[in-house]
Amino acid sequence: MHLSIDTVLPADSVEFCPHPNASNVLVCGTYKLEDRQNFQENEKPVSSIRRGQCLVYEVHSEQDIKVSKTQEISLPAILDLKWCHTASNCQPLLAVADAEGSVSLFQWDFEQKQLRSASSLRVAPSHVLCLSLDWSNRKVPTSVAGSLVVSLSDGKLALLKPDQTGQLLITSVWPAHTHEPWCVAWNYWDDNLIYSGGDDLQLKAWDIRQGFERPTFDAGVTCIQSHPYIEHLLAVGSYDSTVRLFDVRKPLTPLTQAEVGGGAWRVKWHPSPSRVYDLLVAAMHDGFKIVSFHMEHELMAPSNKAGESWEIQKRYDEHKSLAYGVDWSYQLRQSQPGQTLIASASFYDHALHLWQG
Repeated sequence: MHLSIDTVLPADSVEFCPHPNASNVLVCGTYKLEDRQNFQENEKPVSSIRRGQCLVYEVHSEQDIKVSKTQEISLPAILDLKWCHTASNCQPLLAVADAEGSVSLFQWDFEQKQLRSASSLRVAPSHVLCLSLDWSNRKVPTSVAGSLVVSLSDGKLALLKPDQTGQLLITSVWPAHTHEPWCVAWNYWDDNLIYSGGDDLQLKAWDIRQGFERPTFDAGVTCIQSHPYIEHLLAVGSYDSTVRLFDVRKPLTPLTQAEVGGGAWRVKWHPSPSRVYDLLVAAMHDGFKIVSFHMEHELMAPSNKAGESWEIQKRYDEHKSLAYGVDWSYQLRQSQPGQTLIASASFYDHALHLWQG
């Protein structure tokens, strides 16, 4: 069973809300590059504009996959969006990275069941794209915003930290990569450590107390996620169609690697501790996949009876374009044993699909 939704503009990012009182809320970001031919008097000519929307959906039934769109928020083209993991007595908070150098923050209004604009932060000049972002507090939800790290198309990273009132302020911006850093991620177990990767073929680790880098392999890095339940375990995807698992204490050699096909653009660990070795992958030219890693325990050498360290548990190929955005639902109300609602977004066919796996 699956559901297909036309997002009108090309879809590239999707996130379920992790808040226990809003886990039926789903957001999807879109990105459209349009030629600009008509200009107002005295207006500076611009060859193209990047237009986007944050689309908000409410999931009414996971079993029958019934959803409705509740809101459209027009913004510059969106490249990434992430929910902050806030405490149950706080409002959910969403950060949106756009193509004009800004990060917009939205709070979820429980009564109106809508996103309300909270603030907008100029992180870079308007010609610089905010490519990706990540919150520091995935492992331990907080009553105030976590720290936020943003990667920029000019190769820089920006660190935003909350002040005493909870407002995010830019505390550091530094050159990190010589080409576009498509992904940036916190170590969820140590909020002093940040990982970034991009088209300069390097995965780098940064200690915000002193700063350092550790390139680990020679394939363009596209996505990174620290494991929320297993300390030191990092999943890294790249253009070479490979997902590698690293022990961050020994970053030069991967623990194992899975060939997922198509180029791994997004990786997401399952949100339930009962499925700690299941990884959701948006594989660009080869659809969406659930990869199960066979690990004896913790970070021991992976193995199964066949001697293989991983298998593709399920693939989803209903999309007709680039597989870019994907996420698991946090509701975890299973229509079948082991089944979780999944949202996936593909680009040129401007489609959002919901399915189970």
